[in-house]
Amino acid sequence: MTTSEATATPRAPGTAAARPGGPRLRWPAVSPAVPAAVFVLVQLALVVPGSGLGWDEAVYVSQVGGNAPPAYFSAPRARGISYLVAPVAAVTASTTAIRVYLAVLSGAALWAALRVWRGILPAPVLTAAGALFAGLWVTLFYGPRVMPNLWCAFGALAAVGCFLRATGGVAATGTAAAGAEPPGTARPGVRTAVGSRAALWGLGAAVGAVTLLRPADGFWLAVPLLAVALAAPAVRRRHRAVAAVVVVAPLLGAVPWIAEAYARYGGLAARLRRAGEIQGSLGWNLAVDDHVRALAGRTLCRPCDVPWEHPVTAVWWFLLPLAVLGGVVAALRADPAGRGAAAVLATVTAASLAAPYLFTLGYAAPRFLLPAYALLALPAAECALFLLTALRPAWRPAATALLAAALLAHLAVQYAVLARAVTNSRSVRAQFTTVATALHGLGVRPPCLVSGREYVLIGYYAGCVSRQPAGHDASITPAGLTAAARRVPVAVVVPAGSPPPSYARAWRLAPLPSARGWERYDAYVSPATARDGARRP
Repeated sequence: MTTSEATATPRAPGTAAARPGGPRLRWPAVSPAVPAAVFVLVQLALVVPGSGLGWDEAVYVSQVGGNAPPAYFSAPRARGISYLVAPVAAVTASTTAIRVYLAVLSGAALWAALRVWRGILPAPVLTAAGALFAGLWVTLFYGPRVMPNLWCAFGALAAVGCFLRATGGVAATGTAAAGAEPPGTARPGVRTAVGSRAALWGLGAAVGAVTLLRPADGFWLAVPLLAVALAAPAVRRRHRAVAAVVVVAPLLGAVPWIAEAYARYGGLAARLRRAGEIQGSLGWNLAVDDHVRALAGRTLCRPCDVPWEHPVTAVWWFLLPLAVLGGVVAALRADPAGRGAAAVLATVTAASLAAPYLFTLGYAAPRFLLPAYALLALPAAECALFLLTALRPAWRPAATALLAAALLAHLAVQYAVLARAVTNSRSVRAQFTTVATALHGLGVRPPCLVSGREYVLIGYYAGCVSRQPAGHDASITPAGLTAAARRVPVAVVVPAGSPPPSYARAWRLAPLPSARGWERYDAYVSPATARDGARRP
């Protein structure tokens, strides 16, 4: 037997590969379900307790139930996240119940999205990728929140995995799929086909769901998948249905958004134009620096003309491209047609999803890049595990300790930022619960209407309809507010000391209390409500 033949002989599953420096590093068989379970527990312990609904959340929840009538639904928004939370919001207004439901569901979604990749990537890579993604403060913060971005991340992760399975262009080594071998170990001649009809349905469901949640994300997810499906002749001959699914799925996911465009906004072109205006007239905008500044815990940086606070919070962000590049190279060396192709596709798709937010918007929110982070976690995990695997045995203990220390420092920073974001969320609840209680004391009780400063949040917490006569969310006229004041209690909220709008000049002025650290407001209350409120203790 020649040397090359001996090298190509398959080993028994579970055996270690011999190498000049000694035996390969063996990885414990830890299921991706472990980081998913920890993800849920951390949310329940640190994020859920005491948190309140934010502005966007109040809009989404109010469409299907919650504490107030539906808030104005502006052109850029899609109703997918409202559908997701409807089973709970329709039966209870409890924010805690909604949070717990989403926390548990997000952990299950993370596990399910990683499970799609089983057989494509080794179990240690999937487990590490799940831990890296779930350990980010932005992932933990948005796990129990009524916002679509994290769910787009799970959908994108599942879609790319299903695409690889459906095309049959990727196969996994038997031992790697089982997690018995470390990254970088291949078993020549032992490949398992991973294409299936179920994967094709999964691909369509994942791409359609992302589009239902955020139509633009669905489009940018489909673009690289369609390009790959059409570029490879072998894929095009064997699986023409894949390209068709990638085209049809986002169209089906966008049906509610398109139908609403014609029903409420004067057509698809009008809604797209209006959505662009609200988002700041889409075009070339270098927002990379905005995203870096937002990593300090700003959930929305608009305008993002603030100083760069706490640069340490962005260290991981600058290291991520290096880790991804290293992971792609490692995966290509280990298995070019399998794990290498998977790492490349995940990276390209992540770039497609991130590019619009980095280069076309004039502001930043960390949640925008969650779909990209979910996909980039895969090559980053490949890199981390390969670095330890490739080292000589004598260096591994020191390298492991160094990597562990770096990860602990990274987690410490992430949890410090998470604590800041959660504190801000709790202060939102304290502020608007205080204001809502004061308005109830003034007689502004359901059915009622709130307009003016922070009208969506004040309206939601007070249980009132929220309407604005001007701005992006203009949904009523001054004459309409005056007419409403003859039927229901109406309150117009302004910054403390500011004059009222013309239609409310004769209304009663009532200073409103504020929680610590918040701006103080005044309320101008409609006359009938003022008399009614004066009769109440």
